[in-house]
Amino acid sequence: MNAPRRPALTAGLVAAALLSGCAPKTAKIDPSAPPADVLVVLVPDTDTGTVGRVVVSNQAGRTELSSPYASARVTGTRAPRARTLREGDVKRIFGDALAALPPPALHFTLFFRFDSEELTNESRALVQDVLTSVKSQPVPDVIVIGHTDTMGTEMSNFELGMRRANAVRALLIDAGLSPSAIDVRSHGELELLVPTKDEVFEPRNRRVEITVR
Repeated sequence: MNAPRRPALTAGLVAAALLSGCAPKTAKIDPSAPPADVLVVLVPDTDTGTVGRVVVSNQAGRTELSSPYASARVTGTRAPRARTLREGDVKRIFGDALAALPPPALHFTLFFRFDSEELTNESRALVQDVLTSVKSQPVPDVIVIGHTDTMGTEMSNFELGMRRANAVRALLIDAGLSPSAIDVRSHGELELLVPTKDEVFEPRNRRVEITVR
């Protein structure tokens, strides 16, 4: 999973870092650098609310952070020690950096009729709301992914997923979005919303997922 990168902050002699994401990360303190008071905090991902895992280490030892607002402070050559900060304290310390982060991504799902690029009646009624939300972003970056159920072959479903994604792309372009801002993909039947066996008719898997950053 790709997660927003948290900036490293420096204030006076205090270096502070916010980290988030699904993949394990390592925060290493350079032993050759001048002694500093370094604070590393693991914050929930802005899109999903989940946290990953961070290993904080220096020459004297290491500790692992794996829960929301877990932190480790390293002073000089002391080994890092883990503790959990209050959310309010994190906002106070990193307020400017948090305010500067982009807003969470917007997520939409539109459903399609069987073996077709035609939206269901329910999803067609939602299109204008989706377009309005996308156009409200100052500089939208849009990912459109087409999906299918498991009826048919894997190759034909990949092609159907792409046609569905391109149908949504056309709607976004007609609404005024730049074609260069839209990344179109197909996952075919490979990422089912509702897990099924092969050759299973499942309306909820016939969809396009839209992510706007």
